[in-house]
Amino acid sequence: MKQKSKSVDLGTGSVVKLLFSLALPSIIAQVINVLYNVVDRMYIGHIADHGALALTGVGVTMPVIMAISAFSSLVCMGGAPRAAIELGKNKKENAEHIMSNCFVLLIVFGVLLTILVEMFAVPMLNLFGASPSTLPFALDYLRIYALGTIFVQTALGMNAFINTQGYTTYGMTSVLIGAIANIVLDPILIFGFHLGVKGAAIATITSQCLSAVFVLWFLRSNRSYLNIRKRFFKLSIAVIAPCLMLGLSPFVMQITESLLSVCFNSSLLKYGGDTAVGAMAILASVMQFSMLPLQGLTQGSQPIISFNFGAGKYDRIKSTFRILLLVSLIYSTTVWAISMFAPQVLAGLFTNDANLMNYTCWALRIYMAMSLIFGAQIACQQTFIALGNAKTSLFLALLRKVFLLIPLIYLLPALLSDQTFAVFLAEPVADTLAVLTTCILFARYYKKVLSSPKEENAR
Repeated sequence: MKQKSKSVDLGTGSVVKLLFSLALPSIIAQVINVLYNVVDRMYIGHIADHGALALTGVGVTMPVIMAISAFSSLVCMGGAPRAAIELGKNKKENAEHIMSNCFVLLIVFGVLLTILVEMFAVPMLNLFGASPSTLPFALDYLRIYALGTIFVQTALGMNAFINTQGYTTYGMTSVLIGAIANIVLDPILIFGFHLGVKGAAIATITSQCLSAVFVLWFLRSNRSYLNIRKRFFKLSIAVIAPCLMLGLSPFVMQITESLLSVCFNSSLLKYGGDTAVGAMAILASVMQFSMLPLQGLTQGSQPIISFNFGAGKYDRIKSTFRILLLVSLIYSTTVWAISMFAPQVLAGLFTNDANLMNYTCWALRIYMAMSLIFGAQIACQQTFIALGNAKTSLFLALLRKVFLLIPLIYLLPALLSDQTFAVFLAEPVADTLAVLTTCILFARYYKKVLSSPKEENAR
């Protein structure tokens, strides 16, 4: 694939060097993105007098925020691999048609989501576990955040098309711009102007706006091999439908994360009160930290796997996956070790309230107990997506959260005497069952489809 500002040859050369040259900027971008998403909570948790309640209130908004992000994944985490496959077939115009249609659909989703959130903010927050004490903080944050939904959709969604071309440094830059702006603006608005959670929300949407502007500038410039084209703005079912089908898996992964937050928050509010819900907000942030760098690694591998799948170069796909799996497992094991042996380090990033910190350290060891094997889940599931296997990736996304974790959140408290412990225990039990199932399915698919070019259509 010969690109305008840089030649990134996905079809030849060392797979190891190529993977890490693409993955490193993506990993850095995802680590930055972690800061982007959790820095608000870090500052909010240290607001004088009511930091713990404010942190809990903002934590209650997370299901809505994750749902908004999920729609960008629905469109572009399916569209970007399909564009890469078309590039592997040397069909540039088809790839640009896919990208341009995805951009228009993101704008449509952005407008609709803004209207829905503004209209139904209060009932949603009550459903998601807000109490009379935390609702005012949650509402202040969410109403402002919703106004920037179009920026969120554009910045997150279209960045996937930068990375899928191999321009991961530019993809990292777009995230870095927003993250730096957010980190700088947060203390100024929260503490300097005494805006509290409103200041955090203003900082976030301003930062997302800056990222969105950079992404659109790049995809319209001569620096990008693929460009957004006005002639492809008319939505086509034939173009969009396959993207949405492939994007269903990452969409379900994120939208069910939102649903999970509702289930966790409502159950924990019932059994453990506001302190348990506040701890869950911190646990969700730690899980983000463990997930997003892995997603950065898989984003680096996705262009290589998708391009070579389109080009029929199966040996390069196998080599890429083996490296991806090994590095993913090393990382997830490292996160597990920190969670088990130094949970206070992670909890202390978000709160200085002694009661909340002690509770969080106890809960973190339970919640992250099996996270060491989660690298295998991510590596296999995201490779299914890169290979265009929509059905299996969708099933696996549903399996862990919908078929296993949500029922366990309600089943285990009925079986165990310590009901709060039982709610947190649902996570490692579901993780274990999901990873075993994913590995078995992937081993069968790997042998069947990638053993010979003749098997490509069997997927």
